[in-house]
Amino acid sequence: MSLPLDDDIAAIATAPGAAGLAVVRVSGPGAIALADRVFRGGERLADAAGHTLHHGWAASPAEPERLLDEVVAAVFRAPRSFTREDVVELSCHGGALPARLVLEALLAAGARLAGPGEFTLRAFLRGRIDLAQAEAVADLVHAETRAATELALAQLRGALSERLGAFVERVADCVAEVEARVDFAEDVGGIEVPPHVVAAARALASDLAALVGEGAFARAIREGVHVPIVGRPNAGKSTLFNRLLGEERAIVSPVPGTTRDRVSEALEIGGVRVTLSDTAGLRGTGDRIEAEGVERSRAAIERGALVVWVHDATRPFDDEDAALGASLAGRRCVLAIGKCDAPGADPAGVRAALAARLPGGPAGAVALSAVTGAGVPELVGEIERALGGDSHGPLAGALANARHAEAVSRAAAALDRAAAAGEAGSPGEIVALELREALGALEEVTGRRVSDDLLDRIFGRFCVGK
Repeated sequence: MSLPLDDDIAAIATAPGAAGLAVVRVSGPGAIALADRVFRGGERLADAAGHTLHHGWAASPAEPERLLDEVVAAVFRAPRSFTREDVVELSCHGGALPARLVLEALLAAGARLAGPGEFTLRAFLRGRIDLAQAEAVADLVHAETRAATELALAQLRGALSERLGAFVERVADCVAEVEARVDFAEDVGGIEVPPHVVAAARALASDLAALVGEGAFARAIREGVHVPIVGRPNAGKSTLFNRLLGEERAIVSPVPGTTRDRVSEALEIGGVRVTLSDTAGLRGTGDRIEAEGVERSRAAIERGALVVWVHDATRPFDDEDAALGASLAGRRCVLAIGKCDAPGADPAGVRAALAARLPGGPAGAVALSAVTGAGVPELVGEIERALGGDSHGPLAGALANARHAEAVSRAAAALDRAAAAGEAGSPGEIVALELREALGALEEVTGRRVSDDLLDRIFGRFCVGK
């Protein structure tokens, strides 16, 4: 890392703005002595025991008589602190100025302004938490649903690290046996890779691939998803959009082509933050503005994790509908057969035509009325199922982070190659090389093997003060 790790760092640890309290944190080998240059209380912080609170005032180190704010100092002595260094946290009044004045005093006393995530980085480098747990800190800060919060907390507690640790041990056992045969071939009777090691590698590859697959819903919870509502003009997209949100967010009109730009809003479905988009009706048009809206609709489809396709139950399913359905092939799609409360509605006919003309079409089709709300809960259930809400594995210990999933996928691929090489009778050195590749990929997740560049990327997304 480009940052020094043996100096004292300080930063405001709470969000800016009016609040009852704000916290300014300082950490490092000289943190307590440095805080004493700012703190004015009944006793010196240098004489205080760890995990104690002290009431006093913060003052300018250059002008000790100039009091900045009333504070409470919390003293944490190494290694029993978040960073495993000496830490002092000064709680002052919230607002635009108090915390900034206290921070400026600490910087004047000799601290350096912390970089993004530098407190958590030090906790990782000092061995208090591993890299997956460090990333969970950022996930917890950015979580927008209860499910995302619980997922981050499980990772922070070490659920994922423990789960992957079992895989690391299994791979390490394979590596040890193969390398022992390579190093001591005369003693063990040759360097051939025994069948039980090949079988173990193959089983590990399968188990890791399953772990990646199980994590799809967890990744949706962590990252959120975009779900465009699409269909032909005047199909009822805006009415359904408003019904799902519970407010009149999009303009509703019987005039086709009213929606010309994408309107987006977020809601929670099954613990996932779903950003719905009401899009322009998909049709050919000579209107330049509407045509731009159609292009944006198609871009939203490309970006979406799932598509809600709205079809008007009062209209027969025709060639244009079939073409629209064909354009959605290969995408996760839920069909909402809307306007089922209207005269002439024939949802059964739409289902029959869909089955006849698009046999591989949307797996879920729900008849509903966005006006009355009938069928809308069923649609929400279909959306949740399409996102993986009924088929995911345990969320505690799931691969919710795309970086983790990519590393585990690489490990699975390397194990597959190791097994194939062993089955082909390749030298043990080749098999050991692939096994080592798998082991290294797994250890990237918890940070046992990690580059400075990766640490910069991970901690660069943290806020300053965390």
